[in-house]
Amino acid sequence: MEPLYNPDGVEERWQQTWEAEGLYNAEADDPRESFAIAHPPPNVTGDLHLGHALQLSLADTIVRTRRMQGYNVLFQPGYDHAGISTQNAVEKHLAEQGKTRQDLGREAFVALVWEWLHEYGGKIMVQFRRIGASLDYRRERFTMDDAYVRAVMRFFVHLWNKGWIYRANRIVNWCPFHLTSLSDLELAHVEVDDALTYVRYPLASGDGHIRIATVRPATILADVAVAVHPDDERYRDLVGKEVVVPFVERVVPVVADKRVEVDFGTGALKITPGHDAKDYEIGLDHGLPTLTVIGPDGRMNDESGELAGLTQEEAEERILDWLREHDQLEKRESYRHTVALCHRCKSRIEPRISMQWWCAMEELKQPALEALRERRVRFHPESQHRFAIASLEEAPDWNISRQIWWGHQLPLWECPDGHVTVQETEPEACAECGSHELTRSEDVLDTWFSSALWPFATLGWPDDTPDLRRFYPGDLNTTARDIIRLWENRMIFSGLELMGEVPFRDVVIHSLLHAPVGGRMSKSLGTGMNPMANIEAHGADATRYGLMKMASSQDVTFYEGAILEGRKLANKLWNASRLLLQAGVTEVGERPSSLEERWILARLSQAQRAVEANLDAFDFAHLVEELYHLTFDDFCDWYLEAIKPRIYEGDADAIATAGAALERLLKLLHPAMPHVTEEIWSNLPDRETRLIVAPWPEAGDDTEAGALQDVQEAAERFRRSGVATPLTGEKERIFAAVVKPERVKADGGSAAAEIDRLRKEVERAEKMLANERFVENAAPDVVEAEREKLAKYRRELDALSN
Repeated sequence: MEPLYNPDGVEERWQQTWEAEGLYNAEADDPRESFAIAHPPPNVTGDLHLGHALQLSLADTIVRTRRMQGYNVLFQPGYDHAGISTQNAVEKHLAEQGKTRQDLGREAFVALVWEWLHEYGGKIMVQFRRIGASLDYRRERFTMDDAYVRAVMRFFVHLWNKGWIYRANRIVNWCPFHLTSLSDLELAHVEVDDALTYVRYPLASGDGHIRIATVRPATILADVAVAVHPDDERYRDLVGKEVVVPFVERVVPVVADKRVEVDFGTGALKITPGHDAKDYEIGLDHGLPTLTVIGPDGRMNDESGELAGLTQEEAEERILDWLREHDQLEKRESYRHTVALCHRCKSRIEPRISMQWWCAMEELKQPALEALRERRVRFHPESQHRFAIASLEEAPDWNISRQIWWGHQLPLWECPDGHVTVQETEPEACAECGSHELTRSEDVLDTWFSSALWPFATLGWPDDTPDLRRFYPGDLNTTARDIIRLWENRMIFSGLELMGEVPFRDVVIHSLLHAPVGGRMSKSLGTGMNPMANIEAHGADATRYGLMKMASSQDVTFYEGAILEGRKLANKLWNASRLLLQAGVTEVGERPSSLEERWILARLSQAQRAVEANLDAFDFAHLVEELYHLTFDDFCDWYLEAIKPRIYEGDADAIATAGAALERLLKLLHPAMPHVTEEIWSNLPDRETRLIVAPWPEAGDDTEAGALQDVQEAAERFRRSGVATPLTGEKERIFAAVVKPERVKADGGSAAAEIDRLRKEVERAEKMLANERFVENAAPDVVEAEREKLAKYRRELDALSN
């Protein structure tokens, strides 16, 4: 072994070796019990970021453990075409060259997107490997593969045949840059400074006016009514009368509606169903017409007459001039409010009436709700399980179409008479009238439509394949909470509808990793940090360790210190292993004859049970914390220091036992830090298999795991206060070997002062635990930690008092 561990080169070599030797492969005819994760495919919008690396690290740690435990493991790789996100990324790239998608035309633009995906799809697979993800790379899938496209078309036709897909005019969130509808989940809400314009609407009878406040004067042209609250005494006599809309001088009614906010503006609301979601609902309930004066590109359309073609700002100035000339502009005042933006391009969202394709959700979501309530699928932590149920209960009909240039085109063919034929391949004629003049819809399917099929389309659905029969349903999914509504719930109801079974049984919702500058990491937003920088600087093992240390149910800000701790651990393990190998480990076997040997073997068993419990609870932060203390403190700083004299003397039993202890330690560490452990493992004698597929150890007797507790506490007291606690026998020898008190310049300390300090700590802890409010309201682990401190202080006090 080299004197210093350098992950550069070592990690790439092991990735190539494991893959070349087929150790990542999952086979349908393998008789062992299967364990499957269809890893959520990242978007081909660019390089992965550290959030993806966190997700991979968690899943791969579980996968490697299950593989060692003897399962036939399928870890499915792939990437997602991402529809609008990828189109947006390519358009940003074009903008840097001073071009737009319209400059290229649809055909050339789609060709450019394919070039982009080939480039970044390949990069994603390289990054998967560098992170150490043990995916079955032979099975790489893409959501625009021919077989996947067939699956998507089949799903659409299936839903159509069930009567759940329909077309309807609805008001949607419209992005005037991408020229497509967006879901509420794709919006960014920001505060902006606007002007609130107060306008007089004359009564049609000519005997007065009603005052209206609006932040969008350009939409006055589409007003079809004025609404007031039925309990508003100021306007009760005006209900049922008519007013004249300024500029267009249209006569419209005054209606009463409880959705009007009495405290906003003047308490009277102009109703513009074509450009406001609330107005749209009011218009439906009162039978009002719908007018649209703003086009898809955000400019005034032909319905706006002389203002056609103007920007909204230009139209607003013309309208304001008219209002001034006609003495109908009362005042303008500053107004700060929240508006919705497209989270990708930051364009201001236009509420717009649009003919869209929808999927009715009421029946489709019921089996998924039942599965969640019965815990056939479990989200972790429990708070996210409750959120998953609530979000599915509230799920509206699903807008499944997009008006973009990239993605799965809808399998819809329309004849000149407006008849629609739905099938996977182009029909010879219209199913209703026999016309041969068929036009395919230019709309594409919402990206999440195809993503919902991922757990089974990757396995060959709708064909009845061996892979499908063997690996569906899978076991686990890992993701962040912002994907629950967009993806996880949709995979659940799609799997139940098409396969009759949930796609996985557990969903781990990990923390959202925030960039140090603030805000969540996102490829499409350009706020992601490329994991390759940390991998190249510190190694994949250190990066995986650090990311898992940051993993929790709460959002966290990335900090490099956790990765540096991982590198420190890898170096410590390397140096300890090199010490043993230089001592001449020629055989491995447990032949303990001393207290420290029995203790470390028991401690390894105790730690293994803790590791397994943490994995079962998906508690990765505590998992790596357990491994760190086991390796750094127990194995290296206590066990090896205590055993060194026998090792240097060439004690064969001590060396063989140390080799066996190291072997067990490497197995526990491997799933989290695979490369450095495999490299050390390969240097041990008589290796019959790679560590990646070595059998997971059986946890042995751990009754002596606390055998050195009083020695360790004596060492802590000595280092803190200089007070030496009397010890005898093996404990005295171990204390001397590890602490080396003769090297510490201490005057013996003050036992009385230390006793006084410990009594104060006991008093403080007892008072805190006697506080019922603290015990009932503090987090359980905080209360338990305080109890452990109290027990420790009492032990130390007893040791010194005696």
